[in-house]
Amino acid sequence: MPTLATNKRAHFDYELQDKYEAGLMLTGAEVKSVKTGHMSLKGSFVSMHESELYLTNATISRYPFSDPKLAYDPTRSRKLLVKKSEIKSLLGKLHTKGLTLVPLRVYTKRRLVKLEFAIARGKKAHDKRSDIAKHEAKRNIDRALKNA
Repeated sequence: MPTLATNKRAHFDYELQDKYEAGLMLTGAEVKSVKTGHMSLKGSFVSMHESELYLTNATISRYPFSDPKLAYDPTRSRKLLVKKSEIKSLLGKLHTKGLTLVPLRVYTKRRLVKLEFAIARGKKAHDKRSDIAKHEAKRNIDRALKNA
């Protein structure tokens, strides 16, 4: 499963809880653009409208060989293909205060384009600082062991 795009800030900004997989509803030119690596999840999020999930603010740049006359919005909301039973369970979990849906990565599974997203809780500034301190300590220990 080759990864096409990742959300690098997700692990830093959020405490991830449960992970889910969803199909992305894309046009043909968007699929070609995504498979050539022209997608960014920076600043994107998963939103729920009328019991349907949408990927919002993800940028897919125009496929260079598509018709330039057609109107194209690179940041339009794209529908996620998820079973109704999963949507109902997500809806129940999201009513808990402070939880949100965060996209993690886009990848291919056989010929399909899939999105991995997670239920997450936002980290506070002091949590981020403690994570950075732990990471630095681990890096220093590994560096000392390598040099010894």
